[in-house]
Amino acid sequence: MTSTTTTDTDLDLVLSAEGITKSFGSVHALRGASISMRRGEVTALIGDNGAGKSTLVRCLSGIHRPDEGSITINGSLVDFHTPLEARNAGVETVQQNLALIEDLSVWQNFFLGRERTRGFGPFRFLDSKAMRSKADEMLGGLAVNVPPVTSKVRRLSGGQRQAVAIARAAGWGSPIVIMDEPTAALGVQETARVEGVIKRLQDSGVAVLLISHNFDQVLRLSQQVWVMRSGTAVAGRRAVDTNGDELVALITGAKAA
Repeated sequence: MTSTTTTDTDLDLVLSAEGITKSFGSVHALRGASISMRRGEVTALIGDNGAGKSTLVRCLSGIHRPDEGSITINGSLVDFHTPLEARNAGVETVQQNLALIEDLSVWQNFFLGRERTRGFGPFRFLDSKAMRSKADEMLGGLAVNVPPVTSKVRRLSGGQRQAVAIARAAGWGSPIVIMDEPTAALGVQETARVEGVIKRLQDSGVAVLLISHNFDQVLRLSQQVWVMRSGTAVAGRRAVDTNGDELVALITGAKAA
């Protein structure tokens, strides 16, 4: 596999996946995929449908366990059994369906599974005030323009929902945020706002993994691009050293890595 990235001894390396395989019965979804991510960079993962992108993301986020291969975060080997373990290790994921509960408020969605309580011993109660305040802080830190955190999610626009999902993932100080097609269903203005959030995450030192079919977006936002085909990462390119035509050729196999 050809790559123009620096070596794995780079101190900025935050995640490395090596030789990841995953099969579902007779279907070999991943056949030894290897990618890496660096702190403060947007890393894009591209490829046709069925290339293995989603399966690799699910391995990185703890939904699937790889059959073979290794995942290293900040130099330490990890073996995730659940998404909670991945989250505790610093990997937050914004799923394509956003995983927001429409009938709950923004702040309630932020704290699903992370509820804060107050009180003593067994006499504890939900600390709604603290959670609302923290949600305000998390949204403000990303300069996200959304209605008050007490608003129900169902009242938000598509771009606002996406911004809430990203802020929820990024607001806990996690070093790695995975985003699966974050602007696929958005208009031009909402896409620009979400891209602004992604850039602010990068500027704050977060490593962002961006899965996208939009090559203009990939080349505009990312520093590193990994190309998936037939269950493996067939090529890695620095974004400044490639273009849309080459990426298409690598995806289709018209050009060798």
